Amino acid sequence: MPRKDMVITMRKTVFTAVCGRTNAGKSSLVNLLVGEKVAIVSEKPQTTRTQINGVLTRDGIQYVFVDTPGFHKEKSELSKHMHKSVRSAVAGVDVIILMADCTRRIVLSREMIEEKNDVILLLNKVDLLKSKAELLTIIDDVSKLREFVEIIPVSVKDGTNIDKILPILERYAKEGEYYFEPELPTDQSEKVWLSEIIREKLLHALRDELPHGIAVQIEALEHSKTNKGEDIVDLSAAVICDKQSHKGMIIGKGGATLKKIGSIARIETEEYFECKVHLKLWVKVAEDWRNRENLIHEFGLKSD
Repeated sequence: MPRKDMVITMRKTVFTAVCGRTNAGKSSLVNLLVGEKVAIVSEKPQTTRTQINGVLTRDGIQYVFVDTPGFHKEKSELSKHMHKSVRSAVAGVDVIILMADCTRRIVLSREMIEEKNDVILLLNKVDLLKSKAELLTIIDDVSKLREFVEIIPVSVKDGTNIDKILPILERYAKEGEYYFEPELPTDQSEKVWLSEIIREKLLHALRDELPHGIAVQIEALEHSKTNKGEDIVDLSAAVICDKQSHKGMIIGKGGATLKKIGSIARIETEEYFECKVHLKLWVKVAEDWRNRENLIHEFGLKSD
């Protein structure tokens, strides 16, 4: 038997899949709940391509948020892997958060209507609604689509009702050892995280038709010292596009576009490493890579 003076810490874990259509605010929500940026954010569709686990360990409970790609039509082999990633994430969790943009018509997929896991519906962007009556009408309409454990109006932008989410998830926490180190906010490898940071800057800078065909690979990452003994990181990354005609658009006139993207990405990587970073970017063409299984796998985007 344990001694009376022993302190026994009960550990619990709850896995939550964060699902929804593109631009519903899934990645922004995960970043907000975790308290750190673990998923890139952009208004461009299909920003999130794979499962990203955000981790928050607090008061004996480890909350694992599985940020999933947004629901969209399958137009390529990559799209199929993204949908498979969503199905895999949903199948292995304790509860589902369904994010919906309440300023747009809310439609549920057949899979979500028939989903047997408990689903919490978050109606995001309530700060954009004109009245409480409008919100009540939306809640009444969505409650007819399927049974939800909770329907919570939220605003990821201004934090409205975000504090109501963790207490609900706590109900689903199960006793057992943590799956991740308590101090880590994500299970992503460093190279994956860095490639995503660069891709985020590309998403923000490029025209709408380009981002879907872009991937980023970290090809070199070296830590060293300057002559003055200061830490420095040499980081090289390849920007892969799927059409020869897109290469020039990414590089820009005289290399201006790629240089600008690199400068912005370097600022965030220097914040991450807390030292100076030499970032080198170049562009490679891999024709139609989104339909080539070997390249999808090579770029770390395969769902299995």
